[in-house]
Amino acid sequence: MRVITGKYRGRRLESPWNDETRPTSDKVKEALFSILQMDIDGAVFCDVFAGSGGIGIEALSRGAQECYFIEASNEACKLLSGNIKKCEIEEPYQVLKGDFRAGLNRIGKKIDILFMDPPYENDLEIEALEIIASEEIMSENGIIVVEHSNHTVLPEEIGRFSKYKSKKYGKIALSFYE
Repeated sequence: MRVITGKYRGRRLESPWNDETRPTSDKVKEALFSILQMDIDGAVFCDVFAGSGGIGIEALSRGAQECYFIEASNEACKLLSGNIKKCEIEEPYQVLKGDFRAGLNRIGKKIDILFMDPPYENDLEIEALEIIASEEIMSENGIIVVEHSNHTVLPEEIGRFSKYKSKKYGKIALSFYE
C-alpha cells in the first residue's frame, strides 16, 4: 500500500498482518480520488473505520485541509499513527480512537467529505449512514462515500442525502451521496 500522488507521493504505508483490517486497494483508491479530485483541495475530510489510514493520508497528500481518522482497533491505530509519522504529516489531523458512533460526535467541525469502509460482515453501512444523516455533521455540500461489498444494496436516499453515483471494482463497490 502506498500514497499515490500529492505531497506524500510514493510513501509506503504499513498494512495489518491479520484479517481485522482490509486496506483499500490502490486501484480503488485511485478511482475514488479521480471522482473526488475537484472536491479535495481545502476540504475537511473524515476517514471512518480508518484502519491503517491510507484513504485519509491520501486525502491530506492531495490537499485536504485537515483529516479526522476514526478507528476502534488498537492494532490499526498503532499502524495509523506509524503511517502518519512515516509521512511526516504536519497538517491538522486527529485520530479518534473508539467506536465510530462516539468518534463522529467528537468532531467539532462540519465535514466536507466523509469516507467510510466498515467491516463488510457487520452490516454497519446503513446504521452509519443513518447516524451521519441525522447528526448534522456534514457541511452544506458534503459528500459521503461508502466502500462496501458489491453485493450490498444501499438506499438511494438517506436523510437529506441522495446517492448520485455507484461504481463497482471487482468484489468492491463505492457509493457516493450528496
